[in-house]
This record gives sequence, C-alpha cells and structure tokens, in this order.
Amino acid sequence: MTDTAEPGWRSSLETYDLARGTVRVVLRSAALIEAPNWHPDGWLMVNGAGRLWRVPLAAPDLLPIDTGGCDRCNNDHGFLPDGRIVLTHHTGAGAAIYALREGETPELLVGTRPSWWHGAAGGRIVYAAARDDRRVVGLCEMDLATGQERRLTPVNSGLDGGHCDGPDYSACGGFIWFNCDVTGQAQIWRMPQDGGAAVQVFADDRVNWFPHPSPCGQHVLYLSYPPGTEGHPRDVDVQLCLMDPQGGNRRVVVELFGGQGSINVPCWAPDGSAFAFMRYAPGT
Repeated sequence: MTDTAEPGWRSSLETYDLARGTVRVVLRSAALIEAPNWHPDGWLMVNGAGRLWRVPLAAPDLLPIDTGGCDRCNNDHGFLPDGRIVLTHHTGAGAAIYALREGETPELLVGTRPSWWHGAAGGRIVYAAARDDRRVVGLCEMDLATGQERRLTPVNSGLDGGHCDGPDYSACGGFIWFNCDVTGQAQIWRMPQDGGAAVQVFADDRVNWFPHPSPCGQHVLYLSYPPGTEGHPRDVDVQLCLMDPQGGNRRVVVELFGGQGSINVPCWAPDGSAFAFMRYAPGT
C-alpha cells in the first residue's frame, strides 16, 4: 500500500484538536484504509487490504504490522491495556477476536463466532456478537483472566430485538457506551458495566453510531448519519459530534464524506486532547 499526494487519494487520515478546533491531515492514500486507533507512543493504527498498518505521526507512512496468520482483518481493532494489539480476523466460519504482540503468534481470545472487538478496560473486553440464531447482533463482555463470556444484550430486557453495536468503555470503566436501534433507528445508549439497566442518552432524528468516551472523561465522540440511513454505510455525508457524558452540549465538530471506517473503534489521543478519523474522497 502506497501513500499518494492529492488529487488521487481515496482515504484521508486526519486528527481533530479539541483546544484549537482544527483538523490536521496526517496521510492520504489511494488505498481504502479505515478505523484509526491512537497508540500511547505517538502512532496511529489503521486497517486496509486485510492487514493492519502503523502510521507514525512524526513521519507519516503506511508501515505493515506483522499479524501472523491473521490476514483478513476488518476495522474492529485496537490495543489492550497490557500493550497487545487486539484485532478481528475473518475466516469461513465467521469473525473471531485475537490478541498479539508484533512478531508473535496471535492468541485466540474469543473463538465463538461471529464476534467483533470494540473496547477494552482493565482485564475486560467488550464486543459485538451474534449468538443463537445469528439474526440480531448484541453485546458481550469477556473477563480475559477466566475467558468467561457474559452476554450484555438482550439479557437487558429493554433492548430485546434491537441491533446493538459499537460498544466502548467510559474512562473509569464503569459504563459501557453503545448504539442500538430498538427504538426504530440507531441512537446512543449506555449501561453500567456491573449489569444495571441501559438508558438512551438522548433522542434526535439522526442515525447515531459508535460512541467513544474520551480518556479524560469529559467528552463522548459519535458518528451521526442523516435521518433514514439504514445500517452504517460508507461514502455518505456524515457528522462527527461531541457531547458531554450526560448527553448535553451536543455539537457538530467535523462534517465529512465518510461513515463506515471513519471512527468504528476507539480513536482518542491518550490525553483526550484530540481524536483521529478517516475522511473519504467522493466519487472514488
């Protein structure tokens, strides 16, 4: 995969600085790349062509990450608190979740398929999964020390029948944020990590996905589609929005052509001062 200069780009990896309200273009590529994560050491990780790629902020380039036999990675990836990379690898049997250190053999974390990783806190991970008849996607959590899976939905009766996705932990780990369409369209919800009732944080006429609480605990970033959007498609006009953890002070901070791939997974800088996202070129 080779980075290209304008005008022949497909994907634009960018960051947004909260204090300045400014956008920085980090890298543009003719390839389709997706879903940036922000590593504490100052580099971004994206996926493309089934692999994961490192993008140093100091000298941006697409550098391949050795993921062993996991060569069908999608945009559900990130980092565990112990420093390992966590990824979702697709096989004929469906998606499974693995963890690895570069150059080492990937370790299977969640082998029950399909499962798509989305967040980590302490010794736990949270992920979207289809179980039973596989018609409805819900949320599960796993204790990594025991390998025990706990189903979060639809055990919570208020979410029965809804498609739940995009889970991520709050900075303190006490809440799990997610989107769910049980009310008719995807909206932003949260539930206590200890298993309390889920609540819809706000309601509007837009279709809202992928909430990501900031590490500083002051903001929640989410992706907002126009009314009537089905699913979370790519290559549409969308908004990146911020709000406070109680759902107030909602505002649009970036308008872009994007959607799927823009902020599927945790994308905040470790200090909460900025976040990374993908913009895509129309007509490509």
